[in-house]
Amino acid sequence: MIRAILTDIEGTTSSLRFVHDVLFPYARAHIANFVRCNAEDPRVVPYLNDVRLTAGTDLDLDGITAQLTAWIDADEKITPLKALQGMIWEEGYGRGDFTGHVYPDAVRCLERWSGSGLRLYVFSSGSVQAQQLLFAHSDAGDLTPLFSGYYDTRIGNKRDPAAYTAIAADIGLPPQGILFLSDTGAELDAARAAGMHTAWLVRDVTPDPGATHPQVGDFDAIVFPDEA
Repeated sequence: MIRAILTDIEGTTSSLRFVHDVLFPYARAHIANFVRCNAEDPRVVPYLNDVRLTAGTDLDLDGITAQLTAWIDADEKITPLKALQGMIWEEGYGRGDFTGHVYPDAVRCLERWSGSGLRLYVFSSGSVQAQQLLFAHSDAGDLTPLFSGYYDTRIGNKRDPAAYTAIAADIGLPPQGILFLSDTGAELDAARAAGMHTAWLVRDVTPDPGATHPQVGDFDAIVFPDEA
């Protein structure tokens, strides 16, 4: 029986267009000023050092900005980049520059599942801070009370079964009691290899009944394994 839902964000609860057309350009436009103005902030300094460590060279602030911009352009899933993006987005949400997009069907089902006693978790390549900001400032209001926890790449790569094994252990449930939702087949493969049930969100195409994971066009079409 499914006792918890673990969900991706991009392309699953939220539009890829919002992430790629709003959030990423916003971070790119503000990254240089953010690095320059926060270079001595104790919250920021460790991540700037991580950029140098990951790049393998002792970059100055301009070099750090150039490296971060290159990673943004390449859509790299690098922890210090994701952390700094989250801090920039925090400022943007706070100023009301944008709100977090969440599909209405996702809001509806997440609220129903939470109300029925299911525990809800998020696993995204974006930092935990970025995840919380999106749901706290969503188009539908503050959705963070619905969730019991958040996971990012610090727990592992989303295409590595070990990450899902670690999440299940942290949640305190057997993997078989967790349903993972994503729009990416390789992530679903990894979750299933760890023992989780899966559902593949394919919002822009007709679901394929012969796909390697159960495909659905939206959250309303999700059927739990014990209900199938």
